[in-house]
Amino acid sequence: MTVVHSAPKFTLVENAKADLSAALGTMLLGAHEEHGELLFTVQRGEIENALRLLRDEHEYQQLVEIAGVDYPDRAERFEVVYMLLSLTKNHRIMVKVSAAENTPVPTVTTLWPVAGWLEREVFDMYGVVFDGNTDLRRILTDYGFEGHPFRKDFPMTGYVELRYSEEDKRVVYEPVELAQDMRSFDFLSPWEGADYVLPGDEKAATPPIDDPKVTEGPEDTGAGAKADAKAAEPVSEGAPAEVDTDIAEPDAPTPTEDRKGKAKRKKTAADTAAATETKKGKGA
Repeated sequence: MTVVHSAPKFTLVENAKADLSAALGTMLLGAHEEHGELLFTVQRGEIENALRLLRDEHEYQQLVEIAGVDYPDRAERFEVVYMLLSLTKNHRIMVKVSAAENTPVPTVTTLWPVAGWLEREVFDMYGVVFDGNTDLRRILTDYGFEGHPFRKDFPMTGYVELRYSEEDKRVVYEPVELAQDMRSFDFLSPWEGADYVLPGDEKAATPPIDDPKVTEGPEDTGAGAKADAKAAEPVSEGAPAEVDTDIAEPDAPTPTEDRKGKAKRKKTAADTAAATETKKGKGA
């Protein structure tokens, strides 16, 4: 029994390179294979026609991504790379064009509407202008941002930074100020070890204590029968309650037993101290 799979077959790179190169004809500037993928370089002014040909006649239906690349040493420093996917062939190719800072690249929003967002990203990050894009605005950086972050001549720290000012009650832009210097890394192997002592490792070289202080028994802690007897005393010696200051306190209340007309208590309750203290040898 023959099993028919719904998944498309893979297109061989060698066959696709020859077929697509012949189809692009004079629009093609070069074609080569890199990392198992095909890259076609076409004329900048023919990018729309080339991608329409690949979409309609060679079944590369989907525009997956548009990316930018910066080569500052080249006369045309930028490359715009279009990544196409064929759902029927299960195959991917990349088509690229070159452009200078003041050289516009034709838009492909006429072929894929999603290209509008992708072209805005390349414009925002690299400064490449797309001719025919009716909504070419920044998409990732903030309002009023100057420069293009992915250019290799863009400073690592940027030009300005923004924060919310409580005084002005709005977002303000200020020159960039680094809170700390950029750290440097030595990239040494962790298995070989560094030539310097890392913070915290200096404790590993601390010698052990010769005579550590330990508590082998109750006598080392101060506990025992003597300490228990001291704690059982009802009033500590020299406590404020035992000291007569001989200072008259006119506003102090009169003791209950000394009030005039107060009947004496019956039995032993009159002796407060004797009634509250516990006799030795008896439990509480």
